[in-house]
Amino acid sequence: MTTHHSIHYVELPSTDNAAMKTFYGDVFGWTFEDYGPTYVAIHGAGVEGGFDAATDKKPTRDGALIILYSDELDASETAIKAAGGGITVAQFDFPGGRRFHFTDPSENELAVWTMTD
Repeated sequence: MTTHHSIHYVELPSTDNAAMKTFYGDVFGWTFEDYGPTYVAIHGAGVEGGFDAATDKKPTRDGALIILYSDELDASETAIKAAGGGITVAQFDFPGGRRFHFTDPSENELAVWTMTD
């Protein structure tokens, strides 16, 4: 369903679509659909999206931060490390939650958070 003025689609620059699919599939259980040699659609992430290896925009840690939700923050961090992701900001508390930041195989920085009591 598409809602007026909602975030509908997120594209991540990619340097290696195969590595991106393996990483996000293993860690978060996402599935993918290839659209030619340079584009991969993301399914099951809660918002539509894709990996774009043809874009002139290269991965960066200075752009918008995509934050994923986890019911089990420690398990998500362990899975990210096991899949080869790097932790860039250690877990920290904030009012109502806890989160950490990581990089994927293309060096995009994202974060994962969970609610706390």
